[in-house]
Parts: sequence; structure tokens; C-alpha cells
Amino acid sequence: MDNKKIQDSLEIILKEMGVVGMQVKLDRPKDVNHGDLATSVALALASKLGKPPREIASEIRSRLNQLDLGIDNIEIAGPGFLNFRLSVNTLSSGLKRIVLSGNGYGSSKLGNNNQVMVEFVSANPTGPLHLGHGRQAALGDAIATLLERTGWSVSREYYYNDAGTQIDRLAESVWARYQEELGETAEIPEGGYNGDYISQIAKNFGREHGDQFRSDKSAGVLEQMKELAVTVIRNDQDSDLEEFGVNFDNYFLESSLYGDGRIEDTLESLRKTGKVYEFEGAVWLKTTDYGDQKDRVMVKNNGSPTYFLPDVAYHMDKWKRGFRNVVNVQGSDHHGTVDRVRAGLQALGLPEEYPEYVLHQMVKLEKDGKEVKFSKRSGSYTTLRELVSAVGMDVTRYFFQMRKAEGHLVFDLGLALDRSDKNPVFKIQYAHARMCSIFKKAGMNINNDLMQNANLDLLRNADERGLIKQLLDFPGIVHNAASNRAPHLICDYLEQTSGLVNSWYHSGNPNRNPELAVLVEDVDVKRARLVLAQAIRVVLRNGLEILGISAPEYMAREVEDED
Repeated sequence: MDNKKIQDSLEIILKEMGVVGMQVKLDRPKDVNHGDLATSVALALASKLGKPPREIASEIRSRLNQLDLGIDNIEIAGPGFLNFRLSVNTLSSGLKRIVLSGNGYGSSKLGNNNQVMVEFVSANPTGPLHLGHGRQAALGDAIATLLERTGWSVSREYYYNDAGTQIDRLAESVWARYQEELGETAEIPEGGYNGDYISQIAKNFGREHGDQFRSDKSAGVLEQMKELAVTVIRNDQDSDLEEFGVNFDNYFLESSLYGDGRIEDTLESLRKTGKVYEFEGAVWLKTTDYGDQKDRVMVKNNGSPTYFLPDVAYHMDKWKRGFRNVVNVQGSDHHGTVDRVRAGLQALGLPEEYPEYVLHQMVKLEKDGKEVKFSKRSGSYTTLRELVSAVGMDVTRYFFQMRKAEGHLVFDLGLALDRSDKNPVFKIQYAHARMCSIFKKAGMNINNDLMQNANLDLLRNADERGLIKQLLDFPGIVHNAASNRAPHLICDYLEQTSGLVNSWYHSGNPNRNPELAVLVEDVDVKRARLVLAQAIRVVLRNGLEILGISAPEYMAREVEDED
């Protein structure tokens, strides 16, 4: 619930009582008989103020009662809890605010239009996108949207690792398959790439060049194969992401760092710090001076840079482009790069916590408790395209976001294929579609006349009050999800909300006409409940849009509902 006004008032009162710097937490009681909001702040202050908790609670209540906060009653319960019951007018005005705000409900100006870059996916162009890339795409896109909804000017960026050893192995893998197409004997190099996509690239190369490069493994030939392979795989990845509903504002090529001298410039800038030294023919940076576990090699003894140096150069480029706020969404396998990249940037004078990292765990696909793998394209792992084809984009995106990023994700294929309310995605979408069906049945939509004439004070029963309070929680949930880079909070909220909605919907005539919970004969009550139904539509749609998931207005019921 949007309870900031009460929270701010409590904190001001605490200052007046001599308590400075204490944040007040307001909770929603599980038992509605304990009110709409509650706090245990009086218990926490007992030792500090040297007074019994109930006496402190009484003083706080006395001061709050002098303020206009939309509270009907403040009760002191148990050893000193403060329970608040909101006025009917507070809930009614909040409900109107939801409907009138529409698509903007839940948004704020917290970011003050400051720039922030969210870099995510950034997969090596060496093969099809796997499930880890898919999870990162869903998480990164939702984090970017959350930041947009809270007032930030967001730029989505994709970093192509199109240089280095892995790209050389890619070219050699294509060369081996090309030789096999010509009837020659050749093996994929150690650490190389397999799968149907490599064979297809080799066939394309053969169609263009014939057999003129039989047994020719010169640098020029490998460079041609590298360019073709990177182009084909990049286009393939871009296509998968577009189908997944993910788009980027900017694409940054690692190779550009080498082409225009930024790698050398970064190395020279680091040398000037006095933190660079040479050992056993390699060039090192004293990253331990900035909290890293050990010093890091920037240039190997063969003269080639490690991944560390271009990473620092890339992030210096972000800073120079004006991005003082950067969120990198990466897999947990990048954990070791965090300290070293930050150390390199600190050596160049950048802030200690720059950039910010959101590291996610990998995805394990299971059905009936057993791991599942099905892939011909990659040869070793299930691809994002194959999973989306099997269960659909909405389900895939939701499942990738429904758990904390730092937690391991078991993708339950059986549940994902279930099209009933047991599947949390369909549970939420059904709730939205059911609200839409109410308006179709009524033959009307919410308009200014209906809003003006609706007596929302008639929404008094426990289910209705509970629903309104849940809907009013949405802006706070969006704020917390954005601040903590945690889309799963939106998932949790939408599941809870849809459960309340479906129960209310079925409270009319669950077997034949569930809409009767709203479309009652009493015209005034019907109008009020239609406003509530519209508010539900607004919140569910806005929440699903944050997650990049559709909010259908109609869904066929394929099985009996579970609620």
C-alpha cells in the first residue's frame, strides 16, 4: 500500500520524541481484524526511551490523531503494537487514483530523468543463445523497464565479444567442417564449437568459395571464416532476442576497442598511475591495492591482452559517454571479474562501486524431477529458441524472472506446459481476461460519467477491502523492485493479487456465472464493483508489461479453474 504519508509522519513524531535516524516499518497484518497496517516501533523504542512499549504507543497514537492521515482508528494491541484501520474514503480515493492514472499507475519520478545504462545478454557470438542467456535477457529487460517506470532515462546496451581466443576457435571449427564437406579429414580444435549451426556455416562458405581453400588454413582464409561465422551467429542471436521481445538501444563491438586504439590508451593511462609492473614477461596491475584477492595480468608474455584489459577499456568508455550509473546483468560465472574490473577502474579514478552488478545463477530444465536436454542446433545444450518454441514467450519470460536472480532456477517444463491456473503465468493472465469479460458482459466500459456516479464507499466487505489494499500496494512494490533490481517481486505480487482477484470473481456463481460477483442487480453496487474491476485490469496489465508479458483480454478455458 502507498503508506509513505503515514510512515513519514511516524518518523517526524519520533524525532520530536528525541529518536533520530530510525526508519519505521509498516506491515500488513495477516489477520484483517488487526487492521490494515501495523508497526512494532513502540516495542523497539522501549529500551531507548526507558518507558513501557504501551506507554510509548499511546503517546505516538495521541500525536497521530492530531493529523489528517485518512485513518479511522488506531488501536494499541498486545505488548505495544500499533494497528491502523484506514478510512473508507482513503480506500475509495485510492481506487479512483488507480483508474484515472491508467498506464501511469505505479510509475514515479524517483530517477529524476538521470541516465542509466543497463548492459545485459552480451553473449559471445560463437553459438545459439542458451537458457542462461534467456534468463539474463528477461531479467535485464525487466530491470531496465523498472528503472524507466521509476523515472530514469535508460539505455539498453549489448556488448559483442567479437575478439579474442574464442573467436579464433570459432573460425577453426568452421574450417574443420568445411574440410569435411570437401571430403578431407579434419577435427574440431580443443575448446572449439560443434552443432548443426557450425556445419551450416561451413556449407554456406563452401557454396560461395567452392573447393579453392582445400587444406588452406592461412590467416586470410580463417579471417574470412571468422567474419562469416560472427555475422551469421550475430544475426541468429538478434533474431532470437527480437522474437523474445528484447531490443537494445546500442550494440558495442569489443573489436572496436582494438581498432581505434582504446586498448593501448587504457594501458598507457594505467601505466601513469604507478600501479603497473612487469613480471615474467607479462604486464600486471596492482589490483590488490583496491581490494582484489591478487594482482591481475593485463598483457600476457606473448604480447596479447587478457580479457581484463578490454573490460576496463570498455567501462572507461561507458564513463566517458556520460553514464555515471551502470547496471551490468551477467551470469554468476562472471563473479571473479567484478573485483578486478572495479579495481582497474578505481586505479583510473572512478568510484569504488562502479559499475553495479546483478549476477544471476544458471537455469536447469527439468520435467517430472529429471533434467531435460533437447537440442540439435547447439549440439550440447537446449537453446532459448527451442524453449520458447516449446512453451511460448510469455511463460518463458515469466519463469526466468519468478525467482531471485542470485538463486538457482529450476525451470519446470511440466508446469510451464500446463495451461491451467496452476501455471502462475496463466493464473495472472486469466485474472486479467476475466475482468475484461465482465465489461463485455456488461456491454460498457469505465468512463468519466461512471466514475463520477460510482459510490465507492459501498465497497465495504472484507474481500473488496483486501483487494483495494492490495492494489494500492503496487507503487511501493514497483519502487522496491526497481531499487533492488528484483523483478521477482513483481511476479510475487501479481500472483498474490491474481489469487485475490480470482477468489472475488468466483464469489458470485462459481459454476455458471462468475461475473455475478460484479454484475449484481443493485445498480450502485454494480457501478462501484466495475470501478474495482477496472482498477484490477490496470494493475495486472501494468505489472505484466514490466515483465514484458502480454495481458490478453480473452483466454479460452481449457481446463477447470484451480481457484
